[in-house]
Amino acid sequence: MSDTLTALLLGAAVSVAVATLTMVATSLVARAQGRVVVVDTAWGLGFAAIALAAALLSVTGAGDGEPWRTWLLAAMVASWGARLARHLHLRNHLGEDPRYERHLGGTLAEVGLGVAVRKVFAVQGAAMALVAWPAAAAPFAPLERPWVLALGTVVWAVGLIFEALGDAQLAAYKATPRDRRRPVLDTGLWRYTRHPNYFGDACVWWGVWLAGGVASGWEIGLATVLAPIAMTYFLVQATGAGLLEQTMMKRPGYPEYAARTSKFVPLPPRGGTRQPRTP
Repeated sequence: MSDTLTALLLGAAVSVAVATLTMVATSLVARAQGRVVVVDTAWGLGFAAIALAAALLSVTGAGDGEPWRTWLLAAMVASWGARLARHLHLRNHLGEDPRYERHLGGTLAEVGLGVAVRKVFAVQGAAMALVAWPAAAAPFAPLERPWVLALGTVVWAVGLIFEALGDAQLAAYKATPRDRRRPVLDTGLWRYTRHPNYFGDACVWWGVWLAGGVASGWEIGLATVLAPIAMTYFLVQATGAGLLEQTMMKRPGYPEYAARTSKFVPLPPRGGTRQPRTP
């Protein structure tokens, strides 16, 4: 068996095993709390657990990766996951997210845990295992292209800053009294993209793919390229911007904001002006 195939298989095994354990534990917490939204917090923590598990297994002698890169990748993924988990926990620590109720067709108590496992926990566990694959495989493969590792780290850093700053600007907007804020947040990063946090998230995972997948060789890069593609799809169409905008388009001022502002990739605003503050 080739070293590349070994790295891919070991990475896949770690990803699937840890993602499965994460979602099993999360479903039990959800049942105890009666809320599916706890999966949002587990999403970031699960990625951190996968990266750390792969790093620990690698440095014990199971892999051929350089320890310094192994821990660099683990730190990249774990820091992203911990920040996101904290942010979502603070946002969702009370009550249920209405989007999950719409997706499930009712509350967790009404539909039962089995439906939630099938529609949410199993799906998110599979997505987690796929997206984390480059980061989980890299510790078992030697570094072949240091310049790609450097490029990936820069893309990851830009994404993390973009995501964190976008979340901070949104939190500040929500904390401002309604009579003193604009009907729609269209300042800062939100002037150039309607979803700077999701765009930053996508950059993080393209950076991880470069630093973990492509930097380990084109074979691993090509084998795992579906990971950042899938994450980008989730963020743009499936569980991210696409789902959120079904609700946001009903808010006063948002259709006008959407008409002049890029949905995902930051671009200069199209014609028009920003919304005035509510009088």
